[in-house]
Amino acid sequence: MWWFQQGLCFLPAALVIWTVASFIFAYVTAVVLRHVDPLLPYISDTGTMAPERCVFGIMLDVSAFLGIATVYVRYKQVEALIDENDIKLKRLNRLGLVLGWISSFGMCVVANFQKTTLFSMHLVGAVLTFGVGALYIVFQTALSYFMQPHIHSKTVYRVRIGIGVWTMCSIISMFVSSVIMYSTLSGVDVPRKLHWIPGEPGYVAHIISTASEWSLAFSFISFFLTYIRDFQKINLRAVAVLQSNHLYDWHHGGGPSSRLNRPSETSPLLGGTT
Repeated sequence: MWWFQQGLCFLPAALVIWTVASFIFAYVTAVVLRHVDPLLPYISDTGTMAPERCVFGIMLDVSAFLGIATVYVRYKQVEALIDENDIKLKRLNRLGLVLGWISSFGMCVVANFQKTTLFSMHLVGAVLTFGVGALYIVFQTALSYFMQPHIHSKTVYRVRIGIGVWTMCSIISMFVSSVIMYSTLSGVDVPRKLHWIPGEPGYVAHIISTASEWSLAFSFISFFLTYIRDFQKINLRAVAVLQSNHLYDWHHGGGPSSRLNRPSETSPLLGGTT
């Protein structure tokens, strides 16, 4: 059995591979068409102009769906592993689920509201994706801390806390450099500025800001990579519970009622077994 066939590890693996592919495709297309400069454009800038913005939006929507599924599986796994009476961990786990879903929704907003068309909504999406996503990493790292060494190894916890520090440093760097850039370029429509000339006002702050954004994105990707080994140890299934032996709105005597006594049909991927 190949590693990606074990449990549900294909989910975080697909999330990482697909998201990286989204970034690379949009960047290469935007640079080839000269819509952005080759040296460290914002990720959003690479998905601003047609045709790359169309595919970029679709691909990030798929990434958001994979993110929602990955966050849910992580929630079900932790729920099954922790003690039912441990209220603190249960609350942390539920909050992590909500934060992960909000961050994934923010990715949809970023993908479908380009910053050159509706900057305010694009900014909201970025805050949901990166800001709330950073909180998700913090809460999951906290869960890893409380679950080690009996459930999680100390190595996994240390890797995740390292990625969490990386994430926070990237956010601080991006925020500070962006404030400096916008204050330097007061009166300039920065969201619509896609080309930068070395040496012009705000250029250095712009490069630091874009480098920080790429660093932040890859810190998120690295965090989900740590789920792959965990997800090799879980499978979920859906349980179909029939309420009737027919699909009519009224009583239909044609079918045997004994069907309701059959064992429930099951299919992989939804309910909760580890």
